[in-house]
Amino acid sequence: MTAAMAGFALEDMFVKTAAGHMPVGQVLVLFGLLGTGVFSVLAWRRGEALFHPAMLSRAMLLRAGFESGGRLFYTLAIALTPLSNASAIMQATPLVVVAGAALFLGERVGWRRWLAIWVGFAGVLMILRPGMAGFDAASGLAVLGTLGFAGRDLATRVAPRVLSNAQLGICGFSVLVPVGLILLAGSGGATLPPPEGGAALVLGAAFGLAAYAALTQAMRLGEVSVVTPFRYTRLLFGVGLGMIVLGERPDAMTWAGAAVILLSGLYIMARQRRRISEA
Repeated sequence: MTAAMAGFALEDMFVKTAAGHMPVGQVLVLFGLLGTGVFSVLAWRRGEALFHPAMLSRAMLLRAGFESGGRLFYTLAIALTPLSNASAIMQATPLVVVAGAALFLGERVGWRRWLAIWVGFAGVLMILRPGMAGFDAASGLAVLGTLGFAGRDLATRVAPRVLSNAQLGICGFSVLVPVGLILLAGSGGATLPPPEGGAALVLGAAFGLAAYAALTQAMRLGEVSVVTPFRYTRLLFGVGLGMIVLGERPDAMTWAGAAVILLSGLYIMARQRRRISEA
């Protein structure tokens, strides 16, 4: 899980670099094509169909919508705002997933976990600072990306079990192509990026795919309650890369908000683990 989070943080850094050399829509199209190609090869080697009727189920269509929205807004966020800020806000995804599971999937969430969720959302507001001097409206894109990814995770829970991880990967990456094309159509079209831009995109895709594989392996081999807290190491990697490689310097309010989100998420997971053990 830690390796997966390091891979996702590197993916974010390289995508941010690529977005500095080409339109975000072009990044999404190329990223979607690379990911779809890799997962198609994986599915083909395992004898799995590249298209399955279950891919058109309601849950998968919802997943595709949330996936495209999450990818679009989060890519815009890391392109337009500091990587450390976007990474910190992204850590609220598990909080949104727990809230969504209670509201839409009927999962039981006690008052302590609801309180922790609201405290975590307060941490997001500390980073955003609406109405204050340090407010950056573009940071709201990271919030929209977080909501998209949380919706994707919830839809994945009810996705047809007949679909393999490779087939889910095909669905998740292929939907980025039309979204990127629509964005390109409204932003003036694609450009020919310099070699460093293309290299950054390929490296970002490579680290993202490796991270996806590591995440899947972690969730299959380890106890969910044990490995899930290590998702928060992505914050350390994201902020670290932002500071060391990109020269970012998060202020005290960003650090404080990130700490609130982190502690809220860890508390929720500890409560959930205790509830499972008591059951």
